[in-house]
Amino acid sequence: MKRSILICDDEKNIRSGLALAMELEGYETLSAEDGQQAWTLLNKESVDLVITDLRMPKVSGEELLKKISSAYPRLPVIILTGHGTIETAVEAMRDGAIDFFTKPVDLDRLTLVVKKALSTTDLYAEHEQLKREVEQLKARNRYDRIIGKSQKMVALMDTVSQVAPTKASVLITGESGVGKELVADAIHGLSNRSNGPFIKVHCAALTSSLLESELFGHEKGSFTGAVKDKRGRFELADGGTIFLDEIGEIDLATQVKLLRVLQEKQFERVGGEKPITVDVRIVCATNRNLPQEIEKGNFREDLYYRLNVVHLEVPPLRERKDDIPLLMTSFLAQFSQENNRSIEAFSAQAKRALLSYDWPGNIRELRNCIESAVVLARTNVIELEDLPMHISKAQNTSNVSLEVGITLAEAEKQLIISTLAQCGGNKTKAAQMLDIGRKTLHRKLQEYNIDEA
Repeated sequence: MKRSILICDDEKNIRSGLALAMELEGYETLSAEDGQQAWTLLNKESVDLVITDLRMPKVSGEELLKKISSAYPRLPVIILTGHGTIETAVEAMRDGAIDFFTKPVDLDRLTLVVKKALSTTDLYAEHEQLKREVEQLKARNRYDRIIGKSQKMVALMDTVSQVAPTKASVLITGESGVGKELVADAIHGLSNRSNGPFIKVHCAALTSSLLESELFGHEKGSFTGAVKDKRGRFELADGGTIFLDEIGEIDLATQVKLLRVLQEKQFERVGGEKPITVDVRIVCATNRNLPQEIEKGNFREDLYYRLNVVHLEVPPLRERKDDIPLLMTSFLAQFSQENNRSIEAFSAQAKRALLSYDWPGNIRELRNCIESAVVLARTNVIELEDLPMHISKAQNTSNVSLEVGITLAEAEKQLIISTLAQCGGNKTKAAQMLDIGRKTLHRKLQEYNIDEA
């Protein structure tokens, strides 16, 4: 669908000249000779951008701009004037204009500003649509902290919903940063134990002796520093769920005691003799390959089979790229609010970079990236340069692959298309990069029937 531009100026020649220039760029145009007529058209017709003079009879450009900013705050307005001063420009920008041109107008620059403004409008619309999609997903899912519509994530959450109400032990595997702990949260939250305790233990953060005491507790005087009885995490989790993160890090001695808990629902505190019986559902997670650890003698095979009653594999982010726009949108809203920033969207280049990157650190890396970008953003749109350098640098590196045997004309066409894409559609910049004149570039775009939109 063609975009519609409203041109408002009391000089007929300027109106018709600007309309012709915009129509040559593929836009539809509406014309008004004063602010009053323009306001009437705005409320009747679909308009995507306004170009208006400042000095006009009846309703001036300043008054029109204030009305538009109040009623249609997302509608971009470009100001024209033959009486340009810095003070006037600053006042117009403060009232909501996106740019300011003095007459005679530089049509090349105006065309670029119009295209960029309409692209930004599209970004806002796309971002709003993604926000609605995130909210719909949260409303549809029983657990709203995991965001994903990709086939792999839908299948995973279907299995979580099926497994959660049971008593079965669950082993969650996947790379670091994929969200294994969130899956464990979902299992507990959707289970019949959701009103009971949910105790988390990060096994890799504790030494062997400390881990045993943390899991099973200890009696007073059982070791130096044990000045009183202490209940372990299994006792605290009675009637609920215990989540053992990085289960592959625990030593063989602790594995034996853990196996007994699974088999008999009993254990003794460190230094104690009285058996303690608990009703605890065990959910574990690891980024290690446990079958390989069994072969190396680092993990008990019998414990593995007890833990691995249900196996959930959380896919890495590079295998669920359909979910990246939703995750970006969710993180943007979260960190904008936390940091009191009004960041409203991602630029097309920033979005391409985020989608093309492989995310070795998975969701954790994406989350940190968006938080950093929100803090460093210079405008209300996250640009490519606001992203971490290793992501933006990778996006800036582009190559053109040409098949042997194609014609010179086809090779030239592919080079022009790739260069335009690299320049974000900026024809002046593309022409400079190709070392040809802008008119030559326009002629070749027409010659090769290249879509300039």
